[in-house]
Amino acid sequence: MNFFFEVLLGGLLAGLMYSLVAIGFVLIYKASGVFNFAQGSMVLFSALTFVSLLERGIAFWFAFGITLLIMLLLAWVIERFVLRKLVNRPPITLFMATLGLSYIIEGLAQLFWGAQVHGLELGINDEPFEFLGILLSQFDLFAAAVAGTLVLLLSLLFDKTRTGIALRAVADDQLAALAVGIKLQKLWFIVWAVAGFVGLVAGLLWGARLGVQFSLSLIVLKALPVLIIGGFTSVGGAIAGGLIIGASEKLAEVFIGPYIGGGIENWFPYALAMLFLLVRPAGIFGERAIERV
Repeated sequence: MNFFFEVLLGGLLAGLMYSLVAIGFVLIYKASGVFNFAQGSMVLFSALTFVSLLERGIAFWFAFGITLLIMLLLAWVIERFVLRKLVNRPPITLFMATLGLSYIIEGLAQLFWGAQVHGLELGINDEPFEFLGILLSQFDLFAAAVAGTLVLLLSLLFDKTRTGIALRAVADDQLAALAVGIKLQKLWFIVWAVAGFVGLVAGLLWGARLGVQFSLSLIVLKALPVLIIGGFTSVGGAIAGGLIIGASEKLAEVFIGPYIGGGIENWFPYALAMLFLLVRPAGIFGERAIERV
């Protein structure tokens, strides 16, 4: 039983890191109704910028602040020169714009910082920590604490503030929100800035675990089943989906994998997401479509 709980808790802690990436997608989707394919590139760009500044002798918190300012500038550029031109355009147009932004951001990352792999140390030892006879990773505990704190702050921001109310109004109807005086451009900048900050935190955590490399942008693919299960419009859904994916993939790999040859951790989340699409397409906390007669 101890081994079972070790696998389960390890999966849940890893799931919070998946949720951290998925939250960036939720924020953009709630504001514009489009899947932001550039979120993975933002995770890569922020992590690569931060570690490159560290390697040039800049102190940790100064490097973090500079990287955050760069991500805010990137958010302003995206809002000013891309999104502002595409107000009230079809969702497929916005999706293609974010797809193009993804390649542009990756190209800028390679132009400024090169394509080599970087190691990243956050000062947290990835050593086992024993609790009630169960071994847990210290780094996973730290990452879970960071992700949980960030999720709590985002929940308060979007549920208890005027910005959150405006965000929900825009998600329901952009034209109606504009009609009542909500400044869509300002709201988009705020959301992209927050998504950039979330991408920075996620990039540092995943970069410390996997190394800062261009394959880091592919972590976006693991966020897809998280969003399908949790729902594209709910921060809480991103957390629930991440926990389900993290726990199920670890348990499946350990207890089912040996019977079918192993290696199912990479594809099991997508199989689980397919089942959710058949049963509840909107996800656990997603908004169900209402058919009007």
